[in-house]
Formats: sequence, C-alpha cells, structure tokens
Amino acid sequence: MINTTMIKIHPPKKQNMRWWMLSLVFLATTINYLDRQVMGLLKPTLEADFHWTEKDYSYIVMAFTASYALGYLAMGRFIDRVGTKIGYAVSLIIWTLASIGHGFVKNTFGFILARTALGLSEAGNFPAAIKSVAEWFPKKERALATGLFNSGATVGAILAPLLVPWILGHYGWQQTFVWIGAAGMIWIVLWWKFYRAPEQSKKLTYEEYQYIKSDQDAQPEEQSKVPLSELFKYKVTWSFAIGKIMTDPIWYFFMFWLPAYFADVFKMDLTKPSLPLILIYSGTTLGSIGGGYLSSWLIKKGWEINKARNITMLLFALMVVPVMFSKYLGNMWVITIVIAFATAAHQGWGANLMTTVGDRLPNKYVSSVIGFGGMLGSVAGIIFPLFIGIILDTFKKAGNINGGYNIIFFIAGISYIAAWLIIRFINRKPENKIKTN
Repeated sequence: MINTTMIKIHPPKKQNMRWWMLSLVFLATTINYLDRQVMGLLKPTLEADFHWTEKDYSYIVMAFTASYALGYLAMGRFIDRVGTKIGYAVSLIIWTLASIGHGFVKNTFGFILARTALGLSEAGNFPAAIKSVAEWFPKKERALATGLFNSGATVGAILAPLLVPWILGHYGWQQTFVWIGAAGMIWIVLWWKFYRAPEQSKKLTYEEYQYIKSDQDAQPEEQSKVPLSELFKYKVTWSFAIGKIMTDPIWYFFMFWLPAYFADVFKMDLTKPSLPLILIYSGTTLGSIGGGYLSSWLIKKGWEINKARNITMLLFALMVVPVMFSKYLGNMWVITIVIAFATAAHQGWGANLMTTVGDRLPNKYVSSVIGFGGMLGSVAGIIFPLFIGIILDTFKKAGNINGGYNIIFFIAGISYIAAWLIIRFINRKPENKIKTN
C-alpha cells in the first residue's frame, strides 16, 4: 500500500496529456446536458403540435428520470466490464441516436420511447467520466479534474437556451433535435481517435506517467467482471450512495423549482431574461471548479487525502445551511446570493463526493459504484418532487405558497450536514482490505 502522505512528486513540466484527455470528458458532459435540455425548451412548441396536457408531458419526463436511474446502475456495470474507452463510446453512440431520433417521432408514445433510450444511455456519462479521471489523474488532482469536467453540465445548460431558439426559428423543432444531437457524432470520432488508457498511450511521457501513478496502488491491467455483491462489502459504496440519496434531490429542486419560486414569491416575469437565475446557475461552474481545486490544493500542501476531502465537503455543506433561513430574508437579491452560494456548494460537494470512490477503490470498481450510488440518488430525485408537489399545493390552497417553499429550503439547509455526519459515521473505522486483483 502506498503511503500517500509521504509523496512529494511535482507535476512534470510541459506535460499535459492528462488534461487533453479531460477535455474530451468535459466536452461529453457538456453535450450530455445540452441534449437533455432541448425537450424542456421545446415544450411549448411540442404541446401545441401534439395537443399535450401537463399529464402527457409528465409521462415523458418520468420516462427519462426513471430510465436514467436504471441506466446509472446498468451503464456503470457495463463500463467496468468493457473498459472506459468502449463503454463511454457506446453510451455516446446510443444517446446521440436517441437525441436525433426525437426529431422523427410522430406521437406522444414515440417521445416516451426516445426519452427512455436517452435516459438509459446518458446515465453512462458520469460513471465513465469518473473512471477516466481515476485512470488519468493522481489522487491529489482528481477532485480538481472532476470539478472541471463537471462544469460542462453548466456550460451545456447555458448553451441550450442560446442554440435551441435560433435553430427552432430557422428550421423547426425536428431539425433542432437533429442538429443538437449530431454534436455527439463529432465527439465519438474524437474520443475513438485520441483516447487511450495511460498504459496504452504512445504520446504519454514516462515522467507524466510516473506522476499519474505517484499516489496510486498497483492496478491490474485486465478488466474483470466484479460481482455486485462484492461492491456491497465496502464502506465507500454506502457512504457515496448516502451522499447521493440525501443531496441529489435537493439539486433537482434547485434546478427545476427555482424559476417557479421566484415567480410565485417575487412575481418575476419568466418570459423575460431573469438575472437572479442567470447569476445562480452561472455560479455553479465556480463551485464545481473551486470545490475540486480546494481539496486538491490541500492534498498538495501535505494533507492526507481523506482529511482533505472531508474538510472540503464539510465546508460546502455549511455553505448550504443559510438557505434554511430564507423566510427571514425579504430581499430578493439577498436570497439570490444565499441560493447562489448553496447551488455552487452543491457542485463543490458533488465533485469531492464522486472523487472519494476513485480514491478508495481499484479502477475496476469505480464505474459500478458510481452507477449504484447514482441510481439511488436518481430514485430519491424521483420521489422527492412528489413531496414538493404535496407541500406546495397544500400551502398554495391556504394562500401561503411561501410557507411551502420555506419548509423545502429548511430541508435543503440541513441535508448536506446530515449527509456529511452519516458519511463520517459510516467511515469512522478503517475500510476493510480492498482486493486489487
């Protein structure tokens, strides 16, 4: 076992192959969020063409979220079985075809099938991305690398509102799906041409290879099928799953209910550009990159890896706490700042949470554990909106919609601290010896 606290190997000068590989992962994550945003932006047009009710549209949304949850586990297992290069490529090929396929459907059931295929295949992005980071980066840089590629989610979410209206206005909704979806084809060519594992890369220098492996345990080169029961033996599997279950639903609330919150409480006109929402969602990029940078910086300063991750996650958990006091903040801009810190903190939290899997498990386990925890987080993300709907409907009928939001913000404020405490409790004793062959 390598003593990571004693390693003082500096990155090689003018060697950046690992960052080029990361740029491919960043691009895939950008495309991932760009593709999934198109449907929501085209909702008014599609509702008019297909005469959808809100109930019809809800079936389409549920088809994506449910298949995404299932796809997390299935794709995670598949990627660990066939390897990062093949697994990521298969995921992108299927979701690219599914994205383009939206433009050729003729009825509501067709959209349900297309969204199901998209959800199943898009779920492969994060298991493959984290596995790639585990292969190409030393532990001291993994959180930063994760934060950087994860910021692609925000870039995709910002690009979609810029590209979709233009394509829609000039070519119609069918071509919008086709054009946006076709971006994945370019990525597939780049990925297949340039991506290699470090052991197989002819352009990777010996110095950079040694740096990448400087704080890693020996890894078997061959891929092997890992029984799911084997993953359940390790504490990191359950601590990661708990982190996802308790915080992913809060992120979904921030993503999908904040526009309605500002409209309901502050009477914001959502048909016009909304500066508070732009500030909030743009800030998530800073949180993702900053969160990854902080723990990586602490490790390079000599901190033990687990301690650096834990302290960084605690800091971001504390940054979310102020949202629970939103009912005492009557000023929209003060609340905007508080929520912006909370959403940025979630991304910093997530970057470090995902990195803990690669820190503590052999690479052959990483995608499966990410898939398992991601599936449970997505299931929780399906259930929590039902609770939100009940709470908001109840308070809306009572004429106090703000009271309903206050309850949800209170839950959001305590969820990250509670998750951090449970994770610390699970990991209070050293992990059992982990197999590496």
